[in-house]
Amino acid sequence: MYKGSCNCGGVTFTVDGDLAPPSACHCGQCRKQSGHFWASACAEDDVLTINDSGSLRWFDSSDIARRGFCATCGAFLFWKSPADSHTSVALGALEKPTGLALSRHIFVADKGDYYDLNDDLPKRAQ
Repeated sequence: MYKGSCNCGGVTFTVDGDLAPPSACHCGQCRKQSGHFWASACAEDDVLTINDSGSLRWFDSSDIARRGFCATCGAFLFWKSPADSHTSVALGALEKPTGLALSRHIFVADKGDYYDLNDDLPKRAQ
């Protein structure tokens, strides 16, 4: 089981199941929302439980997705497409140890110009 939370504890969540291999997203929206690239892993919705004290907000960031964050502390926690049966959860919000490791980089065509990607992980332009 994985446990996670925002900075202030107003939003907590558990994943009572497996997480998909994590990825780092370098798209412009993730960079603006998180301040850098965003590392996440997908959890099937039926194993994800979100506990909210009233501070969870969802922002419709595009026609295909929305982003969940804590309105109190500002932590960016979730990415969700209504068309999918899974939700991406922020790796940085998970309690350690996770036992997870990044498996790929996505949207590298949109990555920031202030850093390099020098690892051997697969890199997808989109």
